[in-house]
Amino acid sequence: MSSCDDSIFEVSEADAGRRLDHVLRDQLPDFSRARLQALVRASCVEIGACVVQDPGAKVRLGDQVVVTVPPPEPARPAGEPIALNVVYEDAALIVIDKPAGLVVHPAPGNRTGTLVNALIAHCGDSLSGVGGERRPGIVHRLDKDTSGLLVVAKSDVAHRGLAQQFAAHGRDGKLERAYLALVWGISDRPQGTIAASIGRSQINRTKMAVVSDERGQDAVTHYSVLEQYQDRERRGVASLIEARLETGRTHQIRVHMAHTGHPVIGDPVYGSGFKTSAKRLVKDVRSVVEGLERQALHAHCLGFEHPVTGKTLRFESSLPPELSIVRDVLSGAQIAQKN
Repeated sequence: MSSCDDSIFEVSEADAGRRLDHVLRDQLPDFSRARLQALVRASCVEIGACVVQDPGAKVRLGDQVVVTVPPPEPARPAGEPIALNVVYEDAALIVIDKPAGLVVHPAPGNRTGTLVNALIAHCGDSLSGVGGERRPGIVHRLDKDTSGLLVVAKSDVAHRGLAQQFAAHGRDGKLERAYLALVWGISDRPQGTIAASIGRSQINRTKMAVVSDERGQDAVTHYSVLEQYQDRERRGVASLIEARLETGRTHQIRVHMAHTGHPVIGDPVYGSGFKTSAKRLVKDVRSVVEGLERQALHAHCLGFEHPVTGKTLRFESSLPPELSIVRDVLSGAQIAQKN
């Protein structure tokens, strides 16, 4: 008895002389090229009853190729029963509304209690294997203390299709990503574009920073000011903005907004130098803002083309309660102490 699946085909005249991995990619479109190359190196491919371990081997007309695909291996991270806010789910993918405080992927210091651990437990056998392992396919991430919508693949074909869309960053018209952020200060422009390269800070290597084009990667953020909050002297205190990404760099929105002098409220990394802004608030309002234990950044809109059906999917998520409270107090008629 075998739990493996075999695919058998004969090399056509059109494929004769081509690399084995290229032919396999055409014959088995549900698998990534990297996955197929791994199968070859793992002795899972035979040509004419002979095992082949070189993905670059040339095939000949009439060769019979047998690909044995082993069942997905158990996921290396353990599944954990962590509650999830599932917005949408089918056989190919799952969309989650992630709360602040939840790390997406296991890493040093966060080996357990992550979104991946939760998804392994939630999805179980519906994970058909990504890269040969029964695990979810992460195609984009949200920072630990950023909340909002996130899509995860449940199969190789979905993982590849979603990854292509995220790599294009919406330039192909398939992907839409928008964030809401409460930021300090008021921009003199209702909308604009921040185009500034991002790379590792030379002062603090744990942080990202706006750097020269030679040292960083291009990064483009488009923003629109949705609401403005002023004190009784009509001085700008804070704003609610929507940010849309043209690129997807680490901490991009947080870095770009801090670079323009309007850091995200509650950001302990890029907004710590703006704590004096909170001192302009009346005591009760200041206590609410300073009590926020996360950055005020929320992924509120996510749209993409389903990688299997081709259907356009679009989801929206409202500000979570802790950010809505801050927004409400900033919207109050008396938010600053009178001189």
